[in-house]
Amino acid sequence: MLLKIRSFMQKTFDAILPIFATLLALIIGIFMLKSLGKNPLDAYQALFEGAFGSQRAIIQTVIKATPLLLVGIGVCIAFRGGVVNIGGEGQIIMGALASAAVALYLPIPSRLIMIPLCLLTAMAAGAVWGGIPGFLKARMGVNEILTTVMMNSIAVYFSNFLLRGPMIDPHEIEMGTRAAQTAQMPEYTWLTRLAPPTQLNTGTILAVILAFFAFVLLWRTTIGYRIRAVGFNSAASKYAGIKVPIYQAMAMILSGAFSGLAGGIELFGVQHRVLENISANYGFNGIVTALFGNLHPIGTIPAAVLFGGLMVGGNKMQRSVQVHSAFIDTLLGLVVLFVVAAKIFSTNRSKRRAKNE
Repeated sequence: MLLKIRSFMQKTFDAILPIFATLLALIIGIFMLKSLGKNPLDAYQALFEGAFGSQRAIIQTVIKATPLLLVGIGVCIAFRGGVVNIGGEGQIIMGALASAAVALYLPIPSRLIMIPLCLLTAMAAGAVWGGIPGFLKARMGVNEILTTVMMNSIAVYFSNFLLRGPMIDPHEIEMGTRAAQTAQMPEYTWLTRLAPPTQLNTGTILAVILAFFAFVLLWRTTIGYRIRAVGFNSAASKYAGIKVPIYQAMAMILSGAFSGLAGGIELFGVQHRVLENISANYGFNGIVTALFGNLHPIGTIPAAVLFGGLMVGGNKMQRSVQVHSAFIDTLLGLVVLFVVAAKIFSTNRSKRRAKNE
């Protein structure tokens, strides 16, 4: 009985620790706003109203939360498998580019065929981009943090090449502007909007469904059990006969697939063309979203809404209080710093307790 109570208290502590970390970041933000000569109350009121103060604000928050949720789910799977996926940005870009190529150069005017085909292509491209570091980790022991960061840079430069060359919008060439973007995706590839004329689309529903799917995968299947076992103790897993490199690579592949899908949904649900900055830092913010959700796919759902709200509300704060955009980035950076620090503290605390017992 005592062990159950202790376990419950530990889980509760782990759940609320990121909340305290976020509050601490916001408190530091108060002093930063005062140093800028701004009223913190007005600033945070604008932040809240911009994120949750109206139906339109809530819809915009949910739109921003959707790619964060998908990337966060992928990060959960990777971390549970004992690997770190910092390559969400590149995987989003490659997912968007690959699915855009299918939509633009494989004209099958059928929504029932093209939408699933494009989204599956986005997942496949993300899986390949995440699978390369996974393969290098599994076969050669190459640090996946370094390779995923480098893969981000490769994806960015490859995207710049395509958007200014082979995949550039023909109308941009005719007009002489040559903006770095593709042509607009055919309308039959657009995801159905849930609240026209807003950009809220069925991709949000799909993301929530996949969060529950990831939970079932990790905690209710043999594959998921082995992924978590490898992440918990790779040496013991190897001794038990689990092929550790294979499941580490699998975790990276699945993680990349979810990030690639985020790129596909952002493309066909919101932007409708590949833009130069289509990833919009979702890959990096998705990591914090997963940590905030305690590396649990279901917990990542409210975490994604919170961080989506910070992104949307930050824009209104910038307009209303006239703070520089750098402050918003700094505030988000503080949240990232304290949430990560809280996660490290919680992990070390659990290890010390297990060692003492």
